[in-house]
Parts: sequence; structure tokens; C-alpha cells
Amino acid sequence: METYASTYDVIIIGGSYAGLSAALVLGRSLRRVLVLDNGKPANRQTPHSHSFLTRDGATPAELSAIARQQALAYPTVQLIKATVSTAAQQDTVFEVTTDTGATYSASRLLLATGLNDELPPIPGIRECWGISVLHCPYCHGYEVHGQALGVLGNGDEGFEFAKLIQHWSPNLTLFTNGPATLSTEQKAALFRHQVRLVETPIMAITHQNGQLTSVLLDDQTHYPLDALFARPLSSQASPIAQQLGCLHDDVGFVQVDDWGRTSVSGVFAAGDTHTMMRQVMVAGTNGLRTAVFINKELIEEEFQRALQ
Repeated sequence: METYASTYDVIIIGGSYAGLSAALVLGRSLRRVLVLDNGKPANRQTPHSHSFLTRDGATPAELSAIARQQALAYPTVQLIKATVSTAAQQDTVFEVTTDTGATYSASRLLLATGLNDELPPIPGIRECWGISVLHCPYCHGYEVHGQALGVLGNGDEGFEFAKLIQHWSPNLTLFTNGPATLSTEQKAALFRHQVRLVETPIMAITHQNGQLTSVLLDDQTHYPLDALFARPLSSQASPIAQQLGCLHDDVGFVQVDDWGRTSVSGVFAAGDTHTMMRQVMVAGTNGLRTAVFINKELIEEEFQRALQ
């Protein structure tokens, strides 16, 4: 049976790419690190991950397995599968409690908890999410380029997203899922670029095992598609940042500086928690950069204590 310490230098909440990248760097820095992860990454339905140099096309599960193996190869790094229910600052340390009732403490806390995607209530969209209903052309655009594509969006955001996606395919339809709120100029620009505009509400996404076949409208019209791009609203996957009093921006991201420091001293954030750049390579870079700064901060404290 594995045994775990109760006190660490750093506790990382979230064991996906940002969290494990940070754990790797901190383990190599001889830090006692605990990673707490519930095993539910946001990209768990995605068949392949792209735009990650040296790992382009690997599955998210493959990437996660390699990351865990390499981070846990360092003896001071431990991982426990658990959901963190509460976190609070007690004097100079942070105490973290999991859903099993276990409590751990550390002088630094790194939040790599990610986001939840709040998909619109359209039947079929959840089953296709990450497979053929996609959020990022840099992650998935090449695989569907030149095919029949759709964009789900409206207003300025929908227009800008359609403008982006038409680069990958001239066969594009913008679905506003109700009356369009685009300006006259935006509609004219879409028309000139042969982007079709459909305002009829969507009844359902038809698919086979997550592979989209068409968009079914309220008037029973089927629009055959190979993929649909959408940018749903998102929310923090964990309440811990809010519990600790970390400031959030107007969109809901945790506010951090260039080194991942939140508004609460000793609390850091990395990965999707604080940025809309939701790529594996970006998350890994975030985790590395934040870990470097955490270790530097700890060294400074230790150095000063020794002088005193």
C-alpha cells in the first residue's frame, strides 16, 4: 500500500498537462509535490491532439500516460486520484481537503483545474463534442479542411469565428440558431466570401457515434456537415479559486501575472484556468513557467531563513 505525506512544498490541484508539467519541473527541483486529480480532463472525448511538436496526432490518453510516467519518475512527486472539495489558508500554509476527507498542506498551491464547457441544450451536441463539434481550428482544422463545415455563433463573435474558419474551407455555413444579430456590413462580407447564413433554430445534431452527419433545423431541413465549430461558454471546473478569494476577470478566468501568480499570495494558476488558449502545448508551457517561479520563490524564502 502506498503511503503519503501530509505536508508538501507544493500541492497541485489538477493532473492534466499544465499540472503534470509543473510537477515534472518541481520534482526535478527536489520539491515535495502532491498532485490531486479527479481523472476527468476536458478533452477526454477528443480522438487526437494536434499542434504539439513531437507528439502531433497522439491521443490525449497517450499524452497523459507519458506525462504521468515521467513526472512520477521523480521520487518527491506523488499523485492521488481525488477531487478537492475545500482549500483554505492557515497561517503560512494552505490546507486542502479532498472528497474522501483526507487533508494535505503545503506552502504553495498551484491551481491547474481547467474549465467546464457549458454546451448549448441541443440534442446530440454533447456526444459530438471534441469529435466532430470542435472549438479550435488550430487543433482540428487541418483534419476537416476543404470539407462541409459549419460555425455555430451569432453577432460579432459569430462573424469573427466564421471569418476564421472560412480559411480552412470555402464550403461554410454560419448557423445563428435564431435571428441573426450581425450588422448589414457583416452579412454582406459573409455573402461576398460565399459563407451561407442560416437563422432557423437548430433542433438537433444528427450523428453516428459522435461523428456529425447533419444539422437538423426546426423546419425539418437537414444540412449535411462534416464538422461544426462552436465556442460555448465555459466556467471554472473547480470552486477552489473562488474559495481562496482569487480575483477573476470579466470572462471568468482566474487573473494571473506573467509567472502565474494569482491575487492571493502563495496561490498560482496555470493552463485553461486562466487563458482561452486551450492547447496542450500552451498548457504545458504555462505549467513549466509557473513551476520555475514557484521554485525560485521557495529558494528565496529558504535563503533568507538561513541568514536569520
